[in-house]
Amino acid sequence: MTNKSTVLVVECKIKSSDALPAALEVNGYRPITAGNGNAAISMISSHCPDIALLSAALPDINGLEVLRNVRQWSSIPIIIISAHGSESEEVKALDMGADDYIKQPFGIPGLLARIRTALRHSVCSEDCRGIPSGVLSRGRLVIDSASHSVSVDSKVVHLTQNEYRILLLLAKHPGKVLTYSYIIEQVWGRFAIDDRQLLRVNMANIRKKIELDPSNPKYIVTEVGIGYRMA
Repeated sequence: MTNKSTVLVVECKIKSSDALPAALEVNGYRPITAGNGNAAISMISSHCPDIALLSAALPDINGLEVLRNVRQWSSIPIIIISAHGSESEEVKALDMGADDYIKQPFGIPGLLARIRTALRHSVCSEDCRGIPSGVLSRGRLVIDSASHSVSVDSKVVHLTQNEYRILLLLAKHPGKVLTYSYIIEQVWGRFAIDDRQLLRVNMANIRKKIELDPSNPKYIVTEVGIGYRMA
């Protein structure tokens, strides 16, 4: 890669010679490191890295608190890395704005794939993929938020209001897992009952209308126990 993407690795006691930064450098990235949460916040502000790999456990500030702080002023892709991850922590991290969540131990190839995906979706979000404002395109699927219309292969798809809102919400965050609770709050309101069965029914209807094979969806992928993401 000609223009190396800068990757901030935030890990307690990490050194530039450690395995992860070394692997990133070998694979064409420019790694920089921070050993605690305060340093991470400072470096994201001063160095403007392209992506951050953020440990959930840090000596001064919890990694999720760093995430909460950064999300107030930056949309930098952030992947949370957890040594003792639980499903509840993963859901919380994603709800707070993490782009991905990975548990240790992990393989370097898998991590590199997640980095590429997060960077690719970050670029797509910034340049809108060269398509008109208000139009979101994912392959055969086109969503025009200005006219509230959806089409597949140029054929109009008729969605209910809530089906449309769910689809648009996911399309605005490509590649990012949106938790069940987050989707329900965004579509039905903050005081809505956390009715996941209702969400599943709406999702099944959406897939019937936009997928070639609803049983093997290509656009909206289920992250079991967590939520959905637009592939």
